[in-house]
Amino acid sequence: MMSEGSTIVYLTQREGGDDSELVDLSGKVHQLPCAIKYNGPCSVSNFFKPRSTGIEVEGLKVEEAYFRGRKLQGTTIPLSTGYCGFVLGKKNLVEKKASDMSDGNSNHWEVNAKFENVTYWNHDSLPSSDDALLRSFHWLTVAKALHKPVTAEDLVSASIALQKMD
Repeated sequence: MMSEGSTIVYLTQREGGDDSELVDLSGKVHQLPCAIKYNGPCSVSNFFKPRSTGIEVEGLKVEEAYFRGRKLQGTTIPLSTGYCGFVLGKKNLVEKKASDMSDGNSNHWEVNAKFENVTYWNHDSLPSSDDALLRSFHWLTVAKALHKPVTAEDLVSASIALQKMD
């Protein structure tokens, strides 16, 4: 999850909800290796123009862009199967219920858009399978396996595997 001001980018496991009416930002979500201390409108598409280089490294298609005169190299990666990203924004509520305020629940969020891939950028190096962001997505598979309920068939196959080891 990444946050800036009153906007949050949130990655979650896709559930059966209908998100077909949401704005799809796939191909437009970028993780830049810098901090931008500005929160307001900007004509980004006039200045930030990523393009394909035709180079592929470790199965990753390399893209190139310039930001404030600095060359960036990156790649677009799909989110893990079964996951979707959402952009959340603070919801303006004119009247807040007294019960919400007393519980400390003063933030209300609404889904503004969705995305299914992220382009991440490096300053001085080509994208690699060793990059921290790419490696962090492997945790989703590990977490799913750790939290998956164990079935009777799983126990039988594990028992058979242990017997074969002896």
